[in-house]
Amino acid sequence: MELKLQGRTAVVTGASKGIGLAITKALVAEGVRVTAGARHTGGELADLARTGSVQAVEVDLGTPEGPAALVEAAASAFGPPDILVNNVGAVRPRTDGFSSVTDQDWTTTLDINFLASVRATREVLPLMLQHAAGSIITVASVNARLPDPLVIDYSAAKAALLSFSKSLSKELGPRGIRVNTVSPGPVATDLWLGKDGVAATVGQAGGLAADAVTERVARGAVTGRFTRPQEVADLVLLLASDRTANVTGSDFVIDGGLITTV
Repeated sequence: MELKLQGRTAVVTGASKGIGLAITKALVAEGVRVTAGARHTGGELADLARTGSVQAVEVDLGTPEGPAALVEAAASAFGPPDILVNNVGAVRPRTDGFSSVTDQDWTTTLDINFLASVRATREVLPLMLQHAAGSIITVASVNARLPDPLVIDYSAAKAALLSFSKSLSKELGPRGIRVNTVSPGPVATDLWLGKDGVAATVGQAGGLAADAVTERVARGAVTGRFTRPQEVADLVLLLASDRTANVTGSDFVIDGGLITTV
């Protein structure tokens, strides 16, 4: 399917690894010029930047100033963005329960998992409204619908993202801008599978090997496996394209059947 994204511009947050890196690669492959924001811009992201199709911006998106700096860099390099992908996020399993989650923990979680998307969207909107066109895709999580005490603050932040995006879609739809969300289940990235990832942290707390945790979680999906980052990227690109020109205010779950309710 031809997505007709050639020549467009995009901003991707949390773009140095995992889902964000996969989305950046997929956009570049479709001929999109990407401004990619991350705290660290080395490795594969630096390699992409050398192609000339990616501007890698080192920025802390968990701060009030970070998203504004990223969007300003994008507009200066490539012009007004046509696409915004709010992907940045982080999770820390709360293995000691709710009482261990401090006010600072809540603030940190909400800054990176919710307010970073709010702030990036606020910065991009005036530029998109100049042309009365644009697509905003925000990466949420199945935890927005499957609240889990192990990630109680993360679940709350992701649920807020769904509500925010749905509300915003109603305001911006008549003005030519589409707003949608993608909610992955467990994805085969370092966030889950890395040395200090969710599987390792949960396993250590429960006296299990990380591999045992991973296998148990994978069995919870109908497909029996984690989603691959590229599969999330493919869904994001479809939503960014005019192939879904009348789709807005929707959430798309990609979880291998983990959510079993209608």
